[in-house]
Amino acid sequence: MRLLIVGTLKGQLTTATKIAMDKGATVTHAESIDQALAVLRSGRGADLLMVDVAIDIRDLVTRLEAERIHAPIVACGIVNDARAAVAAIHAGAKEYIPLPPDPELIAAVLAAVADDTRELVWRDEAMAQVMKLAQQIATSDASVLITGESGTGKEVLARYVHTRSTRAKKPFISVNCAAIPENLLESELFGHEKGSFTGAQARRIGKFEEANGGTLLLDEISEMDVRLQSKLLRAIQERIIDRVGGTKPVPVDIRIIATSNRNLAEAVRDGSFREDLLFRLNVVNLKIPPLRDRPADIIELAQYFVKKYAEANGVPVRPLSSEARRALTVNRWPANVRELENTLHRAVLLAQGDEIGIDGILTPEGTRLDQARGPAAVMHATLAAEQVTRNLVGRTVAEVERDLILETLKHCLGNRTHAANILGISIRTLRNKLNEYAIDGTPIPPPNGGEALKGAA
Repeated sequence: MRLLIVGTLKGQLTTATKIAMDKGATVTHAESIDQALAVLRSGRGADLLMVDVAIDIRDLVTRLEAERIHAPIVACGIVNDARAAVAAIHAGAKEYIPLPPDPELIAAVLAAVADDTRELVWRDEAMAQVMKLAQQIATSDASVLITGESGTGKEVLARYVHTRSTRAKKPFISVNCAAIPENLLESELFGHEKGSFTGAQARRIGKFEEANGGTLLLDEISEMDVRLQSKLLRAIQERIIDRVGGTKPVPVDIRIIATSNRNLAEAVRDGSFREDLLFRLNVVNLKIPPLRDRPADIIELAQYFVKKYAEANGVPVRPLSSEARRALTVNRWPANVRELENTLHRAVLLAQGDEIGIDGILTPEGTRLDQARGPAAVMHATLAAEQVTRNLVGRTVAEVERDLILETLKHCLGNRTHAANILGISIRTLRNKLNEYAIDGTPIPPPNGGEALKGAA
């Protein structure tokens, strides 16, 4: 956990620093926004910024966004001033902490940001085999490719491997290759020199250097442009990188872990992924089975989530009824562990009585899980398919494609990754299509499954 404290607050932040360090955090100080940006550009990085409320937090947020530096901000003030707290939150802070600091509050904030509560829970033999292999290779420096459907826990497994490696006390840096625009990903990975492109106001250390000594996770690597893959291949082979606009190679000491929810062998065949890069990454393949293929894990995970969310919401830990357990076990869980977790979170909040019954195991639409895919649903789907077929005549391919994409996205409650998997296209292709539709004024389902948005993908 890397904490960057910005400001002085008359010495009160010194106490907060000691508390954070006692909790295992690495702490860096900066007195101003300029100093904070210099720290972040230098590659020392931060998982959390604790900022004096007297500092212009809105300006800090704007400048961080301009340089694509992502780190949550917690504002701190010497008095418990509600107006200052509200202003800080509106400016972009995630939380407000009154000072003098309360040790339990500081610890809770650090734990929430570090997200150390994400645990790997398993019982099924299929998952046990994956975990045995993960434990065997964790202490090596071999590159690891973690594959599996969306929601199976690929990043959680990557962190598990890192924490059991010889690099555990060094940084674990994650880069989502699908979330960063193609023209910015090279700078994000390798850094850049001042003036190397428009907006490069100062040297910026990339994720490779930030992860030096530790582990770099390349999440959803299949979405990386093939032209950038050659530079990545060199970095992995030689452990040397070139910053954008740089003239001097920079050595790095890192372990590479990559994840993908696509079949990379097929991506090699269709020319969207380099075969030599796949060989370099796939020294060890940890293939996580979908939740439907590891039934013994379902109840184990369900009980874990019930306890987790009961404690988080201050409600009693209720057992699952036999009927609820049966419904959970027979469900197909197309979104895997992520879907199961959300289902149990809802169940904990809705449960009444001494146990969580079947009436509390609901889909996001509020339908009982055991009824959501019953005969009536199957009949509805059949009739809908027939209606779609009849409506194809007289329409263009582009119109049919648009409706298919939007209907699939609605079915997935706005989950872009899940929809892309069903459609058999990359997440980048899906986002490009949605941007086209948004420009034309077509309502686009938002990621949270709420009301459709116009003009945004």
